[in-house]
Amino acid sequence: MNSIPPLPQKLSNSTGRALMVPMLIATLMLLGVLVTASTVSNEFRELPENVFILIFLWGFASVSLMYLSFFWPTSTLGRIKWVFAAINGIGLGMLISYLPGSFDTVTYPLLVIIVMLTAIVYGRYPTYTVIAISTGIHLATHLPLSDTFFEVAGLISLPTLSIAAAETIIRMQQVSFTQISRLETINEFSRQISASLDIEQVIPLLNEAIKNAIRADTYYVGILDGDLVKLDLFYDDGEYFFDVTIPARGSLSGWVLQNNRPLFLPDLRKPLDLEGVEKVIIGQDKTSLAWMGVPLQAGEVLGVLAVASYRPNAFDRSDMELLENLAQQAALVLHNAIHHQSVEEQSKLDSLTGVYNHGYFLKALEEHARQALIDSTPLSLIMLDVDFFKQYNDSYGHLAGDEILIQLVGAIRSHIKSGDLVGRWGGEEFAICLPNTTGSLARQVALRVQETMGNMQIQVREKTVPSPTVSQGIAVFPIEADEIIRLIDLADKRLYKAKTRGRNQIEPDDSRGNFLKYC
Repeated sequence: MNSIPPLPQKLSNSTGRALMVPMLIATLMLLGVLVTASTVSNEFRELPENVFILIFLWGFASVSLMYLSFFWPTSTLGRIKWVFAAINGIGLGMLISYLPGSFDTVTYPLLVIIVMLTAIVYGRYPTYTVIAISTGIHLATHLPLSDTFFEVAGLISLPTLSIAAAETIIRMQQVSFTQISRLETINEFSRQISASLDIEQVIPLLNEAIKNAIRADTYYVGILDGDLVKLDLFYDDGEYFFDVTIPARGSLSGWVLQNNRPLFLPDLRKPLDLEGVEKVIIGQDKTSLAWMGVPLQAGEVLGVLAVASYRPNAFDRSDMELLENLAQQAALVLHNAIHHQSVEEQSKLDSLTGVYNHGYFLKALEEHARQALIDSTPLSLIMLDVDFFKQYNDSYGHLAGDEILIQLVGAIRSHIKSGDLVGRWGGEEFAICLPNTTGSLARQVALRVQETMGNMQIQVREKTVPSPTVSQGIAVFPIEADEIIRLIDLADKRLYKAKTRGRNQIEPDDSRGNFLKYC
């Protein structure tokens, strides 16, 4: 199973290049102004020719390399970004230190733009390296010549402006990272769960999505179960907890479920303005200081998706919006999965009696037989048939016949375990699979069913119908038959032998104890 991608650490290449284009154009325009000025200004002519050439070669090379960096592998960029940062710092320092002061209106904006470009391409720390180196060179050449407070303040204002511009770009990038990541998380989560109709896959995917998209100390998925909320997923401060329940009434989750709407509590240090709701500590012995939860409704299933933090004001409305989007996607898939599961389950059942149909019962019987061989345990099969069933239909109508079959299934279920299987083999014939059950124990089940049917009162259209009798045949796997087909054939033959003995019989007849050997 694929996991939800974590938060990206940098902008995508296309996004980064789009942000850089206007700044690159501005940089080239400012360099062009300097080039033009150098041809007409007497002040430029006083500069050494090699310095002039180095400054402009650096300008064009720096801009080009920063743009081309988006085409380089991340591993390569990580190794050389500090070299670029040092070169840019030295170049900017030379630019603002050696060019005449009358060109500060061009060089200062150029410095700020290149700092912003560095922030986009290389991140915070290489950008501060550029600012530190360029500022150091600038202060070393100009501070000794500064006599007044305003001149010194002017020197300090340049790095201050550069830091403000860099932080603005970095913070904007962080916001963009978060928004892009959340969109990617929702899209990936939606893509993965939409391809699945398995309820068991939704919870792990939700876990990955929340973990990667929201910075939370605690999160859980709770499903309403009577008066309790059962937490199918519960993570708290680095640890997963299992088999946890919380009261539906009086808890924050219960409020969300009862009102069927989101609840956003950014600061739990403040008193709760929710009638009858109290804080409930679960998981770690800590109190959450921020909490938000949204309803998770999928057909008949009602649940809650909640996250919490030990820091107040850890979440904002964008976090709440993301949580709601995840809940909506999960609820839709859960609804489809539940519906699919219901349809799939119905396809296994007989429409009248609700027991397994012939095809599915046979598959289940084969699976239980394989497990019996692995565990070296017996498996008993009872084939059961209603005696003179056609006469009931002819005498009392098909409604009476249907009622007899329904009552028979109820009688069988009242005497078997939850792991046993009942299937309608065809018409009025049924099969009972009893895993880990010996022949003598199977015979006791058959006797109880026989007795229950004999005492049954059947009412159809306010008329009492005589209770029917049943004939039963028992066979044991693998003692009597080591293949499923042979087991079924043996039980079926014994069923008809019971009928030939006068009906309302169980075969083998244990009156002489000949069936006790299968205990």
